Amino acid sequence: MALKTFRPLTPSLRFKVLPAFEEITKKKHRPVKSLSRSLKKTGGRNNQGRVTTRHRGGGHKRKLRLIDFKRRKQNIFASVIAIEYDPNRSARIALIEYEDQEKAYILAPMGLKVGDRIMAGDQADPSVGNALPLKAIPLGASIHNIELTPGRGGQLVRSAGAQAFLTNRESGLAIIKLASGEIRKINENCLATLGQVGNSDHMNVSSGKAGRTRWLGRRPHVRGMVMNPVDHPMGGGQGKSKGGGGRHHPVSPWGQLAKGFKTRKKHKPSDRFIVQRKKAKK
Repeated sequence: MALKTFRPLTPSLRFKVLPAFEEITKKKHRPVKSLSRSLKKTGGRNNQGRVTTRHRGGGHKRKLRLIDFKRRKQNIFASVIAIEYDPNRSARIALIEYEDQEKAYILAPMGLKVGDRIMAGDQADPSVGNALPLKAIPLGASIHNIELTPGRGGQLVRSAGAQAFLTNRESGLAIIKLASGEIRKINENCLATLGQVGNSDHMNVSSGKAGRTRWLGRRPHVRGMVMNPVDHPMGGGQGKSKGGGGRHHPVSPWGQLAKGFKTRKKHKPSDRFIVQRKKAKK
């Protein structure tokens, strides 16, 4: 996944780093009509018109690509027709066609190329792009698009460059190590796809200018520290003070701690499946 840099002829070009899109085989970004839907923008507002997610709005029009996270057709070979760009996610997607001419979109793992044959199901080989139950995947394998409940579809490890590792199996449960450091037990009948999600250089992309960020639908984010006390708990004070002149822990506009505050429920039913919590940030 190559990146493209620019000569600093203008201020916006100086720090601009964009994907080269070399892996994209479809030049026109129009998705397959039967596998896409119109996508209405909310502007961060709920059904009552109130802002529930700040800093959303504008952006280019998008079509929603229907991704087959469940890998519905099993034990049937499919050929990769194209690797496409998806504006709704960081990963690339692959257009596949089954032997009965039905088409579908899946997440494109690293190394998947046009012409490759892939399969989902317990009869598939453990190779990149194939989806198998966790009980049929070799230990130590890199996996993505992992189900949490059999048949629900992949929910874990779906963003660009993400991967998890199957470390062990015991008593009908597979033990997965996630990128965050969390070690989790998952039913061994759940499907997972072999390989690492593609477009691993997505984390190194730099838009270079505010306008490009607006094209993505992201509005300006103003720091609470530069606001007035009436607008934010951390506002006010003389100069660059940390919240009204005295030391104030970072909080949201409504007073909830922004760093270190655990938002997960203390007694959640799925706690029994977590062997080790994710690593604390240094």
